[in-house]
Amino acid sequence: MKKNYNFGYTKVNSKQKTKLVQDVFSSVAPSYDIMNDLMSLGMHRLWKKRFVETVDLKENEIILDVGSGSGDIASEILKENLPTSLYLLDLNEEMLLEGRKRLKKEKNIKYFIGNAEKLNFENNFFDKYTISFCLRNVTDYLISIKEAYRVLKPGGKYCCLEFSTPKSSVISSSYKIYKSKIIPLLGEIVAKDKNAYNYLSESIDLFPSQEELSKNLRDCGFTKVETINLFNGIVAIHTGYKLK
Repeated sequence: MKKNYNFGYTKVNSKQKTKLVQDVFSSVAPSYDIMNDLMSLGMHRLWKKRFVETVDLKENEIILDVGSGSGDIASEILKENLPTSLYLLDLNEEMLLEGRKRLKKEKNIKYFIGNAEKLNFENNFFDKYTISFCLRNVTDYLISIKEAYRVLKPGGKYCCLEFSTPKSSVISSSYKIYKSKIIPLLGEIVAKDKNAYNYLSESIDLFPSQEELSKNLRDCGFTKVETINLFNGIVAIHTGYKLK
């Protein structure tokens, strides 16, 4: 019996979800960065800065950024001015192209079109694995976590920045209205694609809570799993280590 996955509130098979999600990002790629600024009132920049601080970069590390998109996390990593090898991977060619444009003057970056569920890298290869606002878009996110564990070196660190569950009921209620009404309206006006941002809202609603995702990370082998809530838990940073 084939497993069904959530594309927003719609149940689809794995191939359908992968294609539908890629269609969303192909549609919004040109306006992706400006939409992020509008939707978060610019706060996503602070979230990503805090995220990269949490990664705790060291000299000469090999870093994999999955769902690298327009290159915003890579840009923050490069601001650290450390000698690193940066691998940027995205399943969507249009989004990866946006990243190439932004980072065209940078060296020591390798670009890959690839799926988080099936990484074409050796075992125990990377020092750090980062994934930002992408995990909920992966068709089977548990498989992607297992793949992250596989490609990380012993002692390697998994770092995920993702929308999550607000801790305050008041904020949660207001946020729900914002997600379901304002974000799709902005998507219609700016990106000319209301449906894409309806999906965004629905995908956040259905994503696991901080506690559930922490359990998933531990079940996949990660230890020292921690969560940092930002904006009352609207966004959360999840980290874990591969110790063996």
